[in-house]
Amino acid sequence: MSAKIIDGVALGKTIREEVAAETAALKAKGITPGLAVVLVGENPASKAYVGSKEKACLEAGMHSV
Repeated sequence: MSAKIIDGVALGKTIREEVAAETAALKAKGITPGLAVVLVGENPASKAYVGSKEKACLEAGMHSV
């Protein structure tokens, strides 16, 4: 088996586009998918991670709390 090089940036973009399309299809049926996060503590890395997930949700058309 030979190695296969994966373009993570391109793959991530494709996945985000698919999620956005699926979200739009659900919203057309009156369903808004979302993500709820409970952050415990004041860890800056955790805050940054949660912030990036919130941004990704908004870009996909999802609800984020």
